[in-house]
Amino acid sequence: MDTLVEWIVSHAENAHWFVFGSILLAGLNIPISADVIIIISAILAATVVPEKLWLLFFSVFISCALSAQLAYWVGRLIGPQLQRLRYFAKILHPDRLKKIERFYEKHGFTTLVIGRFIPFGVRNAIFMTTGMSKAHFGKFALRDAFACFVWSSTSFSAFYFLGNNYQRLKGYVHLFNILVFGAFAVAVIAFIWYKKHKKTASQSQ
Repeated sequence: MDTLVEWIVSHAENAHWFVFGSILLAGLNIPISADVIIIISAILAATVVPEKLWLLFFSVFISCALSAQLAYWVGRLIGPQLQRLRYFAKILHPDRLKKIERFYEKHGFTTLVIGRFIPFGVRNAIFMTTGMSKAHFGKFALRDAFACFVWSSTSFSAFYFLGNNYQRLKGYVHLFNILVFGAFAVAVIAFIWYKKHKKTASQSQ
């Protein structure tokens, strides 16, 4: 994954092609993070190749939508066979598949919207489960296209803003680190006090 990211950055002029291909491969459950690719695309659009902004965004959006459709057909055509393989056994665990299938049957579109924002194999598990359940492909594709647009535009815009305002935001990083450290220190002190107080209370009883 690191090598792929370095490759995309060093070939920023043609990054949209690498972005498109990489996200498509992610739909086949090859260990490529679509989330990382979106972050890299947005930051490249904000800092290195601003003239490719819309090209990068539509590469992300279209490839993400097609990637989901690939995962759907993988699940529909060879899903049960994949469950026998160790790599897919965890992603396509029967308990997980049942939960996803029930949730999809009940909530449909909402499942796809929420699922789009959940990485770590959950997103592809939803797409593949939908295929394995033989849900109507046209309905799935239309629902997911909208869910994909919501997710990709939100993610891309957020990281484009961060990349575009890096110099302005850099000054707040130190303050943020201090606040996080302070909150952590308070949490630790509170936890120690709670344990000590609980121990004292139990001894007094």
